[in-house]
Amino acid sequence: MEDLTRRRVLQAGAGAGAALLAAPAFPWTSGPAEGSPGSRPGVGAKHTDAKHTWDDEPDELIADIYRHRDVTKVINALRGWTKNGQALPKSLPSDLRAFIEDARELPEWADRGKLADAVTFNQKRGTYLGALYGFASGMMSAVIPHEAMVVYYSRGGAALKDRISKTAKLGYDIGSLNAYQDSGEMAVTCVKTRLIHSAVRHLLPEQHQWSSRMPYQEKPITQADQMVTWHSLPTTVMRMLKRWQVPIDPAESAGFLHSWQVAGHMLGIQDGLIPATWSDAEAQAKIALDPVLKGTPEGRKLADMLLDLGFNLDLSLLSRGVLGALTRFMLGDRIARELRIPREPVWDPLLETAWGPFILVREGILQAGMPKEAYWTFDEMLRQFVLLYISELRMPITIELPYTNNPNYR
Repeated sequence: MEDLTRRRVLQAGAGAGAALLAAPAFPWTSGPAEGSPGSRPGVGAKHTDAKHTWDDEPDELIADIYRHRDVTKVINALRGWTKNGQALPKSLPSDLRAFIEDARELPEWADRGKLADAVTFNQKRGTYLGALYGFASGMMSAVIPHEAMVVYYSRGGAALKDRISKTAKLGYDIGSLNAYQDSGEMAVTCVKTRLIHSAVRHLLPEQHQWSSRMPYQEKPITQADQMVTWHSLPTTVMRMLKRWQVPIDPAESAGFLHSWQVAGHMLGIQDGLIPATWSDAEAQAKIALDPVLKGTPEGRKLADMLLDLGFNLDLSLLSRGVLGALTRFMLGDRIARELRIPREPVWDPLLETAWGPFILVREGILQAGMPKEAYWTFDEMLRQFVLLYISELRMPITIELPYTNNPNYR
């Protein structure tokens, strides 16, 4: 690929900035009582400008650690904390330990009954979720400009496979039977990810390449950016399951949403920005997610790496051509063009005509209507997606603070 010249970087950055600044304001949504997802500030309270709000408490703590303390000591200490209810290492700085003790607690509005319904949902739809988290949401990150630029210029861009494994862990942990229980790992994963976001907010502004591409943003990963990414996960998954006509029990659907509402809170997103219902999520995504999806030089490079994942694991049905066709099928022609993914003469039409009947047969809704060969091909494709997804979890995954930004950007 061609190197980006400084002039092209500045021109592209100015164009992206103008487009993003022209986007609608990030929305507040209506919802239940104050202090829960979708809640509004009380009378006389100021609304949060989500595009210029970050996560102050951990940001200040992490910045101080990088400036004045031993980052390696903190990394080593956090490595030993793996379970939600586990005692925190005594070697952690006292102020950081106090923050984590508070941050790992579930919000007061968390509903254990709904979280149990989420477990049932994940048990029934695990195969689909592996494919959707691992690919639909993953590839969408390449066309969310702010996210693509953060990943590319931060440490994640130099170790994309490692970054993907951490995303896989987030999806795996939230779908586990004991996700938010003391024996689970979801709270640990969320809080450590929150600390990494603070580290990126400290480190990335020091890199002039990112700053020149994002001259209108003081620091990366705003509250609005986090909610856009949030919608690339549960909202996108639910959109795809509805499009595929997968039957979903209403209580399990509500439980799935609730598990992600809790995750959003624990990742440091303000409760009032988290949608209260699926209707709110859909309305918010139409304003905050859909209009910003656009290819960038950084996003195209990330997408190119993602398309090689199946090859790296020798998964025959996840070749570049198949993954490119799936991108077009799941995210649409415009996104595929933005990522410069060519049409695939066999798989593009096959997915368009046979995937819907395959899902209906798989769900027991349709008894006939598609060749057995096509059914088993698609079923094997889903199996390989799950294999690809789970393969990232075979070795212990450590979510750790980065030492540097990406030193190998092109």
